[in-house]
Amino acid sequence: MIHSIAQIVQEAEEKQLSIAELMIQQEIKESGLSRKEIIDGMRRNLITMKNAVQKGTENQGVKSPTGLTGGDAIKMKNYRQKGLTLSGDKVLRAVQDALATNEVNAAMGVICATPTAGSTGTMPGVLFTITDTLNLTEDQQLEFLFVGALFGLVVANNAMIAGAVGGCQAEIGTASAMSAAAAVAISGGTPQQSAEAFAMAMSNLLGLVCDPVAGLVEIPCVKRNAIGATNALICADMALAGIENKIPADEVIQAMAKVGRSLPSELRETGMGGIAATPTGIKMRMRIFGEEFDLSEEKINE
Repeated sequence: MIHSIAQIVQEAEEKQLSIAELMIQQEIKESGLSRKEIIDGMRRNLITMKNAVQKGTENQGVKSPTGLTGGDAIKMKNYRQKGLTLSGDKVLRAVQDALATNEVNAAMGVICATPTAGSTGTMPGVLFTITDTLNLTEDQQLEFLFVGALFGLVVANNAMIAGAVGGCQAEIGTASAMSAAAAVAISGGTPQQSAEAFAMAMSNLLGLVCDPVAGLVEIPCVKRNAIGATNALICADMALAGIENKIPADEVIQAMAKVGRSLPSELRETGMGGIAATPTGIKMRMRIFGEEFDLSEEKINE
């Protein structure tokens, strides 16, 4: 069983195996499933991701039952087609697919949690952008997912991935770090460079709170996945350029865990702090659920 990022790097280098192969071999050992069963399972995840992106970016897109979110992926798609963007088309492709996936989640569609439903758009946003850039085959796309899975497993076993436990840094932060590490690996980077990209991506989002309006995974969750995806791409490029994080990835994970445990309950998915507790956020919750969910300052202090 792999317990740390340092162990991932060490075993990949000593055994001369890809990080994806390490994940597959570990899954075979832990689950008792065959290699084919494990790869087929990941292929189903990949198909689910593709279907979610397609659903969120075709026709008029999707709308959530609450009306809080939906249609922004289509707006980004139309904006990209004008060809005059500030961030560049590749970055905004990642934004588009991240928005689309999380809008499908908010609309009660089928998604693949990576690692959670709230952070489900970050990895597809990165994967499908670099698929177009690098002309990745399906096998390479699966490799990307296996790499991300192994890094995510280390976080889950050593810290947390739930916003209710550690804030949004545990969800979007982890998803972004997983994606950065996988992007480096699939681009031909070394295991150590994947670890550096992971550490940078997680460090950049350290302290990110979980403050969903009305307690729903919509505002600001959907747009935070766009930040997670772009952060991952930037950190992957920095690592591939030879830039180091200086603080080892495993220490960053421990820092994230400590920060997460120190966050007040209002900033851990309760919908009682941050953006959720703004006057407009409170009005949205009251519109959806009624007066009994009044989160005004007077109510909170009672």
